[in-house]
Amino acid sequence: MTYSDQLRRLCVDIARQAGDFAYQSRLELGPGARAAHSTKSSAVDPVTEFDRATEALIVERLRFERPDDSILGEEGSSYQGESDLTWHIDPIDGTVNFVYDFPLWSTSVGVVRNGVPVAGAIHVPVVGDMYSAAIDSGAYVNDQPISVSTADDAATSLVSTGFSYHVGDERQSQADRVARVLPSVRDIRRSGSAAVDLAAVASGRVDAYFEPHINSWDIAAGVVLVREAGGVVTSFNGTDLDVNAPIGLVAAGPALHRSIVKLASD
Repeated sequence: MTYSDQLRRLCVDIARQAGDFAYQSRLELGPGARAAHSTKSSAVDPVTEFDRATEALIVERLRFERPDDSILGEEGSSYQGESDLTWHIDPIDGTVNFVYDFPLWSTSVGVVRNGVPVAGAIHVPVVGDMYSAAIDSGAYVNDQPISVSTADDAATSLVSTGFSYHVGDERQSQADRVARVLPSVRDIRRSGSAAVDLAAVASGRVDAYFEPHINSWDIAAGVVLVREAGGVVTSFNGTDLDVNAPIGLVAAGPALHRSIVKLASD
């Protein structure tokens, strides 16, 4: 077993433990019950006690298993280690979905070296899917190999996207972009979780995904998934992606990627 695959297996183990913990917490609220929440960057950007508790669980596990590595979490966890690896974690990616008991939320655990993801796992507990990948080890869902779609025509492609929680001009710009892209593709999907969207690209469930504003913890696991599934991931304008400082993102199969970059960034 390679070192990167050892990291993948740890990502899987932690994502499963944390995702199942969050899912059990969600089940205890009852079907359709709204989870109590406060807000972060804006009135539409919620955070729950379950986000924080799940992140604390992940951090505790990582500090035990990988004490020399750095950690960066969506809910504020930050630890500077001495190794060249940083764990980018999102305990509940798609918190709005979690609050509303909508099933498309996930737990994302990715490990990055010098801005390049080397291993990751995305657990979607409600539907029972565990996606994982590591450099030179392939990409998997529930231990079955996956690959990106072979689509090469934007006009017949299913494309996913996401929207910023920063209300105002930024959201209006994104709405305008979707209005421009929609006539040129088969259809657009919005899952509410960037990690789920990237997992969908990696498994061929959608042909492409773009989002102009994104955070490292949203994409660290998903980037290595798409790349190991044969896809291309770049920054929003098509240049090399540094996960530590992402400037948007476009992910697609190699035959489609350039077309989606052009459509989305025009």
